[in-house]
Amino acid sequence: MGDYITISEISTGEYSEKHSRFIATLYPCKTEDEAATILKEHKSKYWDARHNVYAYILKDNTTRFSDDGEPHGTAAKPILDVLSFSGITDALLVVTRYFGGILLGTGGLVRAYSTSAKEAVNNAKPVTMMECDSFCIVMPYSEQGKITNLLKEFDALIENTEFSQDVRIEFSLVCDKTQDFHKKLCEISSAKLKAEFVTKKILPIFAKK
Repeated sequence: MGDYITISEISTGEYSEKHSRFIATLYPCKTEDEAATILKEHKSKYWDARHNVYAYILKDNTTRFSDDGEPHGTAAKPILDVLSFSGITDALLVVTRYFGGILLGTGGLVRAYSTSAKEAVNNAKPVTMMECDSFCIVMPYSEQGKITNLLKEFDALIENTEFSQDVRIEFSLVCDKTQDFHKKLCEISSAKLKAEFVTKKILPIFAKK
């Protein structure tokens, strides 16, 4: 496992040149099968377009792209370069072209596909997925406020809270913060409370623009 950047939802961008319209759509996408399904649905939606050029990068470094009939090197490669430069993975970028009747030339095509792709990336909501340690902690009700404040201090993600005879909180921390958290917990509880390790997870921690 390791940290990586992906997107939380679909984003779009658009560019026009010499009456040709380029519509870029950036999709969250985790597998090649999912990419195939999204592409099929996208092409169905834009059935009347001249081209649906695409590129995708998955977090396992799987990379695929297609010019979909455009001259080699003028469409898919520029899109792939935009996606690669952004650092975003687990994402599929499709640029749909409605031909305006005027040829753009090699340079014009590269510019148009790159510009529309950049618009979709700039409009995206990137999310940093980080390796986390998950814990549970059980405490008396009298300690809940203190521990909740500690969890906020360490930007913990509280996943579940149960109230019975005691309070039980399930939460996750970015791995780099785990050691300092345990020290602070021991300090503020006079070593009476302990967070029990449950598992490791990859979780969305914060957005990055």
